[in-house]
Amino acid sequence: MKVLRASPKVLTTSPKVLRTSLKVLTASLNVLAAAAMVLAVAPNVLFAQGRIANAKIETRAVAQPLEQEVQAIAARGGATWIGYRVPMTPGQRRMCCYDSIAPAADAGGSCRLESGGGITMTQGDLSQSRNASVVIEPASDAVILARLESRAVVRIRTFTPDCDVDAGNMPVVWLENVAPADSVAWLTTLARTAVDTIDRENHVARPAIAALALHTAPAVVGSLVALARDNQRSSVRSQALFWLGQRAGQEAAATITNAIANDPDTEVKRRAVFALSQLPKDQGIPLLINVARSNRNTEVRKQAMFWLGQSNDPRAVTFFEEILKTK
Repeated sequence: MKVLRASPKVLTTSPKVLRTSLKVLTASLNVLAAAAMVLAVAPNVLFAQGRIANAKIETRAVAQPLEQEVQAIAARGGATWIGYRVPMTPGQRRMCCYDSIAPAADAGGSCRLESGGGITMTQGDLSQSRNASVVIEPASDAVILARLESRAVVRIRTFTPDCDVDAGNMPVVWLENVAPADSVAWLTTLARTAVDTIDRENHVARPAIAALALHTAPAVVGSLVALARDNQRSSVRSQALFWLGQRAGQEAAATITNAIANDPDTEVKRRAVFALSQLPKDQGIPLLINVARSNRNTEVRKQAMFWLGQSNDPRAVTFFEEILKTK
């Protein structure tokens, strides 16, 4: 009888318990949704300055053209790094380095900003890359870092924000709100002028061109075209042609074919032929066939045939069949 008398109380209480449980469940789902939103924007928000550790970071809002801002910081004297981030061309891409500090082989680690070497660019499945960090989305920005010493830029390095960077206890001035067009103008100036020594060309001019090519700003192609066409250093022209080949467009194709026809340096011509092979096939294959068929430079024709052979394109097969039939 006691059990029977207790049953109505239990039945009366159960809806209250259920309503409370539903409220708890709803609140939990809201928390999970908020957490998911935070994780989704993590690559762009949580690491606004990139993953830079072991640094004396000073944040500075840009109040004048970037070149003048850099000059003002360089005028302080001493060695320092400046850094900023800009939107980069879309794609599954991670830029880090191949000589990371790691406690054990393949155990992850940090890029050494001061003494580290080259940059690795991983494309495609980023989860398989060495030292890969867990991210929800691929990076949409590039982090550009420049070392200032003796009032001049002596090194440029570019990473994606998901790359761990060890600054070696160096000061880093982080510049906020850098306009992409301003970055393009400054990097273009460095690419043109930082060629007074081989060391400056390798550590400033060439990395500046690579960083420039990653920008989404409309002025990029024009800057690369000017460097490819007018720069006095053949290595700078070659580098600009290489990056032009990564960007489709009539202006890029016209500059590349002009270099093949008119550049006085055979190595630049060879680099331009490779740039054609990087264009979308509908644009690049016909141009490669034309070079292979009609260019007067034997080395250039061989280079065009090589890249046609690598293309696996039916038009290239037809072209080779025509050549063999005429022999």
